[in-house]
Amino acid sequence: MHGAGVDECRGLRVWAELDRAALRANLRNVRSRIGSKTGIMAVVKANAYGHGVREVVPTIRDGVSIFAVATVDEASVVRTVEPERDILLLSPCLPEERLAATQAGLIVTVSNRAEAEAYSRLAGPRKARLHFKIDTGMGRIGEWHETALDSLAAVTVLPGIELHSVSTHLPSPDEDELFTRDQLALFDAMAPHIRKLAPRAKIHALNSAGLCDYAGSAHDVVRTGLMLYGSAPVARHQPVLVPVLTFRSRVLLVRDVPAGRSISYGRTFITPHAMKVATLAVGYADGYPRQASGRGACVLIGGRRCPVLGRITMDQIVVDVSGVPETTVGDVATLIGADGAETIFAAEVAAWADTIAWHVFTGIGGRTRFLWR
Repeated sequence: MHGAGVDECRGLRVWAELDRAALRANLRNVRSRIGSKTGIMAVVKANAYGHGVREVVPTIRDGVSIFAVATVDEASVVRTVEPERDILLLSPCLPEERLAATQAGLIVTVSNRAEAEAYSRLAGPRKARLHFKIDTGMGRIGEWHETALDSLAAVTVLPGIELHSVSTHLPSPDEDELFTRDQLALFDAMAPHIRKLAPRAKIHALNSAGLCDYAGSAHDVVRTGLMLYGSAPVARHQPVLVPVLTFRSRVLLVRDVPAGRSISYGRTFITPHAMKVATLAVGYADGYPRQASGRGACVLIGGRRCPVLGRITMDQIVVDVSGVPETTVGDVATLIGADGAETIFAAEVAAWADTIAWHVFTGIGGRTRFLWR
């Protein structure tokens, strides 16, 4: 028996099981790293990293102070399940979106004085709520750190503006310790000046990867995304997190294949000897990445690893079940998650596909049924 109930999964070809208790456990882990005084911003953009925002937000609302999304449309979905909590837009608004964002009371990200002035002109009885971004090395959005304090000073005196928060973003806390420490030292040094200019604004710098190893720079709020979903952006932290999502499919067909036969498109795999193979009811249209083809990918059947053979196709994959000879049609195959003593983490699938866990999670969908427990 697997995580979801037998009746729930009967007749399903491909599904994801999601665990509310795991989500809450990961939130507690974040809290344990930062103490009781620092706020938690739960990043639920991209449909809660593919997990389902309508389920994630109510599950964790009591443990977070603010939700973060990328777009106005995403914020409107969060509002349907959490009408009271603050919502921050991590990405800049298009000019055409600014009025709606302001009227909805969303906290909007600005990168310079000109953007802030545009919101100031739109403000009515309700002030525009701003999040001022400082670029200390991400190179994506934000005011360059050399001029940020001057710009921030100008923004704080604009009419119709409420400065909610000031932040920076870390591009490589999981890859470049020296740069990250220099970046945080720079921002930490700016923090007292920010507080003087905007004493009510919340200051934040840490994303999930930063929180893993640099919790001392938590400031007022941490932005946690991937960790909430039980995937560690820094691999050595994975043992203390609980994966929320398990991705499964079913065996459609089992065949004995003689030596010298080709498997899947392009004939990239030729059986070196007689093999027992199973065809699974999942492909890249469901979110199993085609880029993992020929790179050592495995699935779990009967608690054992079964290598993926040949190219991953839109609707099906073929796996070697020679080591699980009892495999039969209808058996469950685990693509991400645990089966018996074995586990395949999302980061492992990402490595096979030469991508990242964020990409794997947000790609799961299509015909995949989501089952929460």
